[in-house]
Amino acid sequence: MDTHYNFPLTVALLAAFWPTAQAADDDEVTKLIKPESTVSLGVGYVDRNNQRFGQYNGLNQRGAYGLLDVDAVQRDDATGTWLKFTTRSLGLDDRELRFEQQRQGDWGYFIDYSQIPRFNPLTVNTGLTGIGSANLTINGGPARDVQLETERKRVTLGLDKVLPSGFDFQVRFRNEEKNGARLFGQGNGFAPVETRFLTDPIDYTTRQWEAIAGYTTERLQLSAGYYGSSFNNHITALNIVGGIAALGSPLALPPGNQSHQLYVTGGYNLTPTTRASFKLAYTRQTQDETFVAPAANGRTNLDGRVDTTLAQVGLTARPLPKLSLLANFRYEDRNDKTPSALYFTGVTPASTLDGFNEPRSIKTTSGKVEASYQLPMGFRLTGGADYEEKERNVFRVRSVSARDRTDEIAGRVEVRRSIGETLTGAIAYVHSERDGSPFLLTVVNSGVAGSNLIAPIHLADRDRDKVRLSLNWMPIDPLNIQFFVDEARDKYSTRTAQNLGVRSGRAQNYSVDAGYTFSEAWQANANYSRNANRAEQATVAGATTWGANIKNDSDTFGLGMHGKPMTRLEIGADLQYSRIADKFALFNISGPPTAAPLPDINTRITTLKLFAKYALRKNMGVRFDYIHDRFKTDDWTWTNFVYSDGTQVIQNPNQIVNFFGMSVYYSWQ
Repeated sequence: MDTHYNFPLTVALLAAFWPTAQAADDDEVTKLIKPESTVSLGVGYVDRNNQRFGQYNGLNQRGAYGLLDVDAVQRDDATGTWLKFTTRSLGLDDRELRFEQQRQGDWGYFIDYSQIPRFNPLTVNTGLTGIGSANLTINGGPARDVQLETERKRVTLGLDKVLPSGFDFQVRFRNEEKNGARLFGQGNGFAPVETRFLTDPIDYTTRQWEAIAGYTTERLQLSAGYYGSSFNNHITALNIVGGIAALGSPLALPPGNQSHQLYVTGGYNLTPTTRASFKLAYTRQTQDETFVAPAANGRTNLDGRVDTTLAQVGLTARPLPKLSLLANFRYEDRNDKTPSALYFTGVTPASTLDGFNEPRSIKTTSGKVEASYQLPMGFRLTGGADYEEKERNVFRVRSVSARDRTDEIAGRVEVRRSIGETLTGAIAYVHSERDGSPFLLTVVNSGVAGSNLIAPIHLADRDRDKVRLSLNWMPIDPLNIQFFVDEARDKYSTRTAQNLGVRSGRAQNYSVDAGYTFSEAWQANANYSRNANRAEQATVAGATTWGANIKNDSDTFGLGMHGKPMTRLEIGADLQYSRIADKFALFNISGPPTAAPLPDINTRITTLKLFAKYALRKNMGVRFDYIHDRFKTDDWTWTNFVYSDGTQVIQNPNQIVNFFGMSVYYSWQ
């Protein structure tokens, strides 16, 4: 049995709060005036190795784990200064720590640390060596099972200061280190398909920093700031030995980049019932990492640059007691100034690529207006319209149809009413239409028109109808039930007589939530939701035209109970069940039959959580936790797939895990 204990040195920090614990007053009035501090120490046990239950918390190996949570707070009544120290899951891999101090209405600062693991839920059987480094050797050793993982370590610092005359200032800085390895690969995509399994070595540093200056008066609120970020990949290329030489080495990895933004945002109360707001921002993003090797044209870096200008204004008003108005306008210009250069030579006349990189710029203009009016008999009527226009640059050689402008307009109406004291309901309808400039023909490298058969889904003409219904019902005082229905249907205008491309889509969301209070000591809740998404599309391959009715369905059910059967005992139970089904439904439209239909993929997840908390004294007790997690899937995605180098990726289709936890808690004031 493995034992995992990982406690940073927190004793010194706790000692600063302990005198308060010794001087704690049990008086009920004191409890209301002074906040309560709590420390919880215990041990947890996982009964078997797993790939999914512990994916994000490190509980993926059989054995014991230390548990430590601290929430300590102290206040200096003379100065109004708060001192807080908090930890979460300190004995696990997803631990958090935070230390903060603040004086009300004056200043404050904090230091925050978090650790976020991710264990890949798939097992890799491979002979690849050098995993996690920049130097990989195909079949450099015997095949064995490998579990890939990454880990983020994040430190955040913050400072707040209130200045005289309505001014204030904030500073934030975050540094994140991400290390590990994740799935990667390389292939030629042609028959015979040749592939080799690789891993991406993760050694990233991401930094974010922000400074904000604010000014507030009774009617005016202003904030001006700077936001910056940088990404640095410490491993810029993979050096690969062995395998299929034609696939090449070295292989470039994600390059570093930087971003800088200046912005000002604010609001002004024109009258007691009218408010205006605005935001202006300018962002420059650059990517000038040195290439792994100079390009054929002699360039040593992309010299990538994207400048984005944003302007946004808004107005809300209540000109009449029963009438509310809203209007927003937003403009964003994403200008890609990356130089376009010839990087690949020898392209054929029939190619859909000309060897140049393609800077992509887009301008987005959008607006929204809305009015809401209180009608007789408790009705409220709301109506509005949205508009969005996108302008894109296009390129001489294209593999698919393109258009340089799309326009989408939407109108909506909603009726809401309180039906007595027990029922409140609302129904809304939205209709939107998207079209745009004429489609541009696909063009191959020689200048000849290409196939021009299918419009990309984000550019295709589309009509969408959406209905939303919500009800909040309280038939009796202890029972509350909420219903929600949301359904949208899309119809696409295709480009050809064969009706190729996306034809239609449908999305359905249903949910019901109920809560019941048996008494002050006992409460229960239940919920059910269903999400169903559909898309019908058609395409052509050779002499065959075939279609697919793609479906994704998910059902989720939950049931919970919480109560106190006796003064010192508190218990609770929570059950969650989810079923997810993916269906592909391929079918022939014309021509010879295509390959055999793809089977469905079904996944089921069941999680039961139980806890019991018993107070040995007013400020001390024990807690017991039990979690049963069951995962089952028939996902065939990786089944029978073998890389050219013999590597296989495997998923355990049935996983059952039990977690047992026991802890002791102590609280003080």
